[in-house]
Amino acid sequence: MTNHNNLDKETLENDKLMKDHEYDGIQELDNEMPPFLRIIFYVTIMISIAYWCRYHVLDGPGQIDEYKAEFATPAEEGEVEEKEAPKAEAVFVVMSGAEDLAAGKKLYVANCLACHGKNGEGNTIGPNLTDDYWLHGGTDADIYRVVKEGIPLKGMIAWKTQMPPKKMQQVTSYIISLIGTNPPKAKKAQGELYKR
Repeated sequence: MTNHNNLDKETLENDKLMKDHEYDGIQELDNEMPPFLRIIFYVTIMISIAYWCRYHVLDGPGQIDEYKAEFATPAEEGEVEEKEAPKAEAVFVVMSGAEDLAAGKKLYVANCLACHGKNGEGNTIGPNLTDDYWLHGGTDADIYRVVKEGIPLKGMIAWKTQMPPKKMQQVTSYIISLIGTNPPKAKKAQGELYKR
């Protein structure tokens, strides 16, 4: 008889919790929300209030400001470097240190390889950078000027808008180090002969 009474109490409790609707023969209990879900719900509300205060009431940085900070162009970063070291670009000096040449090679691989080949041998787009023939002058300063200013009519972009002066000097120094290396499958000579 005790078991029967327990069943009756359980049935009565379930009847009180039972909602009035039924779907496909399934009835739903009207249970309270579990405590951990309630905590998550309240924490979410507090975070949203803090967010609203930070970005709307206190005028915090908006999405556009964060985007500009995250994706500042190298030219903008270069402008800061130019202000700090304005003489870095005044006269081009070949950098011969191992670190500078390694950095220059890294920049060359990232930016120049597609047009000038892995070893500077040139391809259908860019000229050979390893011989003594140059289309736009063969002095160190001429090579730096071409890297900096580009040759827009021939598809060579101006890297001054993409990288700071030190990086342009590093990549130019690496290109100068390629002269005379005679890589296999080098493109035929173009331009005027310049002897070093």
